Amino acid sequence: MSTQRRFFVGGNWKMNGNKASIDEIVKNLADTNIPEDTDVVIAPTAAHLVYVKERINSKIQVSAQNSYKVAKGAFTGEISPAIIKDLGLNWVILGHSERRHVFGEGDELIAEKVQHALSEGLSVIACIGEKLSERDSGLTEEVVFKQTKAIADVVSDWSKVVIAYEPVWHGTGSVNAKNCQNLAAQGDIDGFLVGGASLKPEFADIINARQ
Repeated sequence: MSTQRRFFVGGNWKMNGNKASIDEIVKNLADTNIPEDTDVVIAPTAAHLVYVKERINSKIQVSAQNSYKVAKGAFTGEISPAIIKDLGLNWVILGHSERRHVFGEGDELIAEKVQHALSEGLSVIACIGEKLSERDSGLTEEVVFKQTKAIADVVSDWSKVVIAYEPVWHGTGSVNAKNCQNLAAQGDIDGFLVGGASLKPEFADIINARQ
């Protein structure tokens, strides 16, 4: 019996996309082969979640890019796991480096958000990773351990969590159609969280990187 883990390919669109570009992406992915052992999840902007869900290949799941730590209330601009579920979606990205370093989210808040998202029935793409200054100071293991422990302490069912390691110092655009097969062949890699390339036709090649 094979012990190979399922492959995971996430596409984080960040603050990109409009209806015209989304229609083109949907068209490109319409006939894309989705391997049986691969989970594909894309995360458009909050404004386009339903638009994408109604049009995308049915084998591709849709995720929110963020959610807050409570179900409702006076939190202008936030979105709750309950709202995400109400849209018929089952995934959320939490702890992304841009949320940590642009918006100042710390380990404690991220853990609270993960815990609440899981309690509401969402699956979570939980991001960890060190900055260049931390790497240069020899703090990589300490930083990543602290980030991971904060998340692990609130997780009881790991089947609902994907850990995405994104070293901030490495920048973006690391996974592409040219290198995805070599990366997927590495024993300690069982998926990717893709940024810019998930908006391009080459995303189909990345989805099939392990084939």
